[in-house]
Amino acid sequence: MILHKTYDVNSVGHLTIGGIDSAELAKEFGTPSYFLDTDAVRDMCRMYKKAFAEYFGERSVPVYAGKALCYKGIYKLIAEEGLGADCVSPGELYTANAAGFPMDKVFFHGNNKTDADLELAISLGTGHIVVDGLDELSSLDRIAGEMGVKQHILLRITPGIDPHTHKKIVTGNVDSKFGMAIMTGQAFEFVKAALETKNLILDGFHCHVGSQIFDIEPFTEAADIMLAFVAKISAEYGYTAKMLNIGGGFGVRYTEDDPEIDYVKNIRDLGAEIDKMCALYGIEKPMILMEPGRSIVAAAGCTLYTCGTVKTVNGFRSYVSVDGGMPDNPRYTLYQSQYTILNASHADRTPDFECTIAGRCCESGDLLAEGISIAKPERGDIIATLVTGAYNYSMSSNYNRLPKPPIIEIACGEAKIAVKRETYEDIISHDI
Repeated sequence: MILHKTYDVNSVGHLTIGGIDSAELAKEFGTPSYFLDTDAVRDMCRMYKKAFAEYFGERSVPVYAGKALCYKGIYKLIAEEGLGADCVSPGELYTANAAGFPMDKVFFHGNNKTDADLELAISLGTGHIVVDGLDELSSLDRIAGEMGVKQHILLRITPGIDPHTHKKIVTGNVDSKFGMAIMTGQAFEFVKAALETKNLILDGFHCHVGSQIFDIEPFTEAADIMLAFVAKISAEYGYTAKMLNIGGGFGVRYTEDDPEIDYVKNIRDLGAEIDKMCALYGIEKPMILMEPGRSIVAAAGCTLYTCGTVKTVNGFRSYVSVDGGMPDNPRYTLYQSQYTILNASHADRTPDFECTIAGRCCESGDLLAEGISIAKPERGDIIATLVTGAYNYSMSSNYNRLPKPPIIEIACGEAKIAVKRETYEDIISHDI
């Protein structure tokens, strides 16, 4: 096993993904391609569902954060596993609905929902709209009235926490584009305004502190602050929150240097903190929700490329160029995100060739990794980037007019296409 149970090395030295030889997968489906071990995804769904029921209460369910990986097949899978869905755009809403996902189990987020977005959400029967600010609250109340609907909502509240993760994926500090802050007093005005609406039903509150968090402390701190807020709202306005959504953000191991996470222990510890704080404030425990996304799908994914050239700049460094890059995985360019990358054709060999993995785009910053060591490749070898199930396909682009790779699902030792490879004709199909 390499990092996660999805990856291993077989008797001929090839990387395997979900038990299938990567060389065979590359030959059958081409490169670059995304592969997703859906058996591993289901295992994570079941782990979360069981832990939530045990430590948060029987009513609690995981709400899958679709921004991590969104396509029709993933919504069908999480529906089968009994999870809810967190959608952050009208496109994600549309995809979930097209997949037959039960829309009453959807939470619709976003800091700038247009009137058209809100109308779509209501027309699709979205269970909860997570309202981000006063302007949206007013518009949603008006639109719901015009559509003859009493829409259930949560309010997004900013707890004012720095989880010490990458600054571009912090969402819970006071100075944030998301939600209304407790510290400034605006969150209390937000609740008062929501309770005065005519066509909205306030069911509770939502917060989110950030992503790729390895420690439980930011979550317990958020729970403490939010439950104190719930208690104060109850005392001042006589309103008891039925739901409290703590958001998502549990981290994932991308390399051997990342710590291993005991998700069940984290959920148990968070559940104990919530119970303690509810008892301290003398409030009824709300239905507790969380929104895991990355931690459900990331480790189940792998991207395969084909090595095109190996080039050494004497006195400087060596480049291994592949047939993908920042269009299918922009995270290194954006965040300097570290990945485990290996020569899948010779995964049993000592990784003693130090190199930079370069993409094919006409862009000097199109890199997937720098200063890593892999078994020295040659043209035609398969290069694998592990743990690409989250924020790779969902952040992909057609930069340099490159088609997006397909998604291949692997289950029970068999592989099938879940999202077709784009073609050049697809790319020009909207050109006039």
